[in-house]
Amino acid sequence: MLATLAVLLQTRSVTGTARRLGLSQPTVSRSLAELRQILDDPLLVRTNAGMQRTQRAEDLVTPVEQWLASTSALLHAPRLDTASLDRCFRIASTDYGVLTVIAPGLAAITADAPGVRIEIAAFSTDMMQKLASGEIDLVISGLETGHSGVQRRALFADTYTCVMRAGHDLARRDDPLTLDEFFAWSHVGVVVSDLAVDGVEVRLGARGGERRVTVRLPYFHAAPALIAGSDMLMTLPTRAALRFAGSYGLAVRPAPVTIAKLDYRLLWHDRSVRDQATMWLVDLLARHCASAE
Repeated sequence: MLATLAVLLQTRSVTGTARRLGLSQPTVSRSLAELRQILDDPLLVRTNAGMQRTQRAEDLVTPVEQWLASTSALLHAPRLDTASLDRCFRIASTDYGVLTVIAPGLAAITADAPGVRIEIAAFSTDMMQKLASGEIDLVISGLETGHSGVQRRALFADTYTCVMRAGHDLARRDDPLTLDEFFAWSHVGVVVSDLAVDGVEVRLGARGGERRVTVRLPYFHAAPALIAGSDMLMTLPTRAALRFAGSYGLAVRPAPVTIAKLDYRLLWHDRSVRDQATMWLVDLLARHCASAE
């Protein structure tokens, strides 16, 4: 009704208002009649010079135009200006997610949006609730979640690789380990925060309990120091395994083929779908982690 009033005051014509708004003339005429009744004023009167605004209508022109301008600002969000964006994004991730998703995109983030900060939150049993409440903006995960209201962006699939000290008996070949070889040695395992999930054990299925885990860690990065001075094996996603092997002089062999690939993805809540800043970050991280393969 107010939109119709605004155009009527501008055009001073039922026909012109109908044409501009894509309405029929009878519809606009009915609206004008209702407005006259509500405002207790004719609003437009016929004169020798055509339809003219009453004094009441003249008084309404400015406030109605201001209302239209403010409504347009509410309904049409301004285009995101990353250069002036001042925001902290909280992202739930393991150190593997930081290594493979955050790190490749960090230079682009700081170049495009120098006012953006990234805060990494540890995985927790309530992180999906925090995602829904807005306490966390994104989750980087290879775990399946059955939560409703969650959007997903596939990033990459990674195989698993076993890392061991240089000179280890298993390092003499480069074919995938057999399950017998895999289970014959003790292991360093990773349990993700208080989720108590060991991804390798999950992917081994019914045989997961056969793996002898001597040391369990809540993150990956301490593992190379343990591996380098022992005969233990560490099974990691291949991107991380190759990085650690190169940095610490460790040997690698592909994990048994029965260990399924890791499908890594970005998660965000439905509440953020129209948030230009969040979607900009999702697109940037997805693009740069793909180019880092």
